[in-house]
Formats: sequence, C-alpha cells, structure tokens
Amino acid sequence: MTDSELITLILQGDRDSFRILVERYQQMVFRTCMGFLHNREEAEDLAQDVFIRAYQSLSRFRGESAFSTWLYRIAVNASLNRTRRSSLKITFETLENTVISAPATSEDDPEKILISREQSVWLRRAVNSLPENQRTAIILSKYEDLSQKEIAEIMMTSEGAVESLLFRAKRNLRKRLSSESKKIEKRHRKK
Repeated sequence: MTDSELITLILQGDRDSFRILVERYQQMVFRTCMGFLHNREEAEDLAQDVFIRAYQSLSRFRGESAFSTWLYRIAVNASLNRTRRSSLKITFETLENTVISAPATSEDDPEKILISREQSVWLRRAVNSLPENQRTAIILSKYEDLSQKEIAEIMMTSEGAVESLLFRAKRNLRKRLSSESKKIEKRHRKK
C-alpha cells in the first residue's frame, strides 16, 4: 500500500493503518532525532513524539511533497526544539552509541583507541556547535544520506542554498576538528 492510500484510510478512521506508516518510517525518524540528540533514550522518546504529532496533524498534510519529506520536517523541527529547550548539555554516551567510531579490535593500540574516542566526542560537539541551518543540512546529508534535492525540500529552500550550507558546515567542521585533533594528540604525547 502506498503512503497516500494509508493516509486516506487513517483519515477515514482506520487507526491500524497508522501503525504501518510508523513501521515504515520509524528508523528514519529515530536516526534523524539521534543525529541531533546523540542520546539513544532521548532520540527514542522524541521519535515517539514525532509520530504522535504526525498523527495529530495528518489532516493538515496536503500531499504537496512526499509523506517522508513532511515527516522529516516534523522530526527536524522537533529535534531542533528539543536541543533549544534543553538547558543541560547532552552527555555523550559510550562508544557503543557512537555512530562515527569504528569498533576497536584486539590489534588496535590502546592509545589510538582513546584518541579515536576523544575525536568522536569532539566531532559530535563540533556538529552541535554549528549554526542551526548548517547542522540540519549536515545531519540530513551525512546521517540520513539524503540528496541535496531532498534536503532542500525538507528545509524548504533551494538546492543551491543547501550546497552552500553543506560547504560552510564542512569548512567549519574541518577548522574545529583540525585544531582539536592537534590538541588531543599533543595531550597524549605528554602522557
């Protein structure tokens, strides 16, 4: 069944059809929330909130874009609102929750593992420190692997604007990561 057919059934009172949409998009919504929050439990809670909001707003979905694009917008906006409201810094989880680091093997040098972990934490902090529109673009591009066209639809802007946002985000991340990487390596050389 297509998303449009399911939405029609839901709007006619078939609540069970919404479960199909949730199953279809739950991983996408979770990954998007996780990209902003970096905390599994918070991302799972927010993903549930996103689906509640989507269900409550479904009658306002006009079908001018794909349902997935509309759902991404809800997930991105909810994630941004959550990060704005949060007065506490999000504590970073252990390496198991890191989507960037590769798992260590027994052959890896312990110092390299430690440096890699520190760099992963710093990368997440650097992404969080980007301006909101750059952070949104880079998360949708790198975490969700969306095209610039899809990101433009979600952010309701042009593909050129997305390209520019991604360029600036990458440049900002390179600057921050380069200086932090040098600090981390310097700290470990002193030990």
